[in-house]
Amino acid sequence: MLFSDPLASPAETLVAELRDYPEWHRGRERYGVWIAPVEQPALLAYIDEARRRLGDLLHPSPQRQPHLTVFVCGFHQPCAVHDDDFPPDRLQRQIIRLESAIGTPCTLPLAAPDSFASAAFIPVGDPEGRLAQWRVLLGHASREVRQAAYVPHLTLGLYRRRLGADALRQRLAAIEAPSVALSIGQLHYVTYDARSQFGPLHVQHRSVLAAPGKTTAPAR
Repeated sequence: MLFSDPLASPAETLVAELRDYPEWHRGRERYGVWIAPVEQPALLAYIDEARRRLGDLLHPSPQRQPHLTVFVCGFHQPCAVHDDDFPPDRLQRQIIRLESAIGTPCTLPLAAPDSFASAAFIPVGDPEGRLAQWRVLLGHASREVRQAAYVPHLTLGLYRRRLGADALRQRLAAIEAPSVALSIGQLHYVTYDARSQFGPLHVQHRSVLAAPGKTTAPAR
């Protein structure tokens, strides 16, 4: 549910509880996802400013690099024991699938900030279906771990206090849409500490989108 949807909007923001979640990670240390990193100075500056303007509502997350989540893999484990484990053989199959048809660099349009119940975000468009294509390629090699429908976005932050829907919509409406699109030149498989909601992302693999007429070897 999105706050921009007047018919199905949450009534208020949902406060994120910052704690270890042993019932979720069950002692497993690293969680893996495919992302598109945000590397443009202008867009990074916009994200910093949007976070500043919502700072009284959001948990600070200075270590978590801004990114677009492309595909959620699961716990980075040597073998699959639980249904949300993600072993190395699946990653290798994903890399082969992805790099067989990853395509050329692209830009994705961005809209004015919106919000889930738990987090404020910048919506990301996919008019040419590039994100959808990558997700199909990755999904052929491994089932995605997902509890809700995929909504492409750049997270601004998780909420640390409650605010009603009308008041939040006013706050978000005061922030103009980004003036730049999201440029994507690489997709990264990253892992993070499953015990920390805001820990840094560690790159395990880079898949480079090749410029037209060029063949680029994957960086590992």
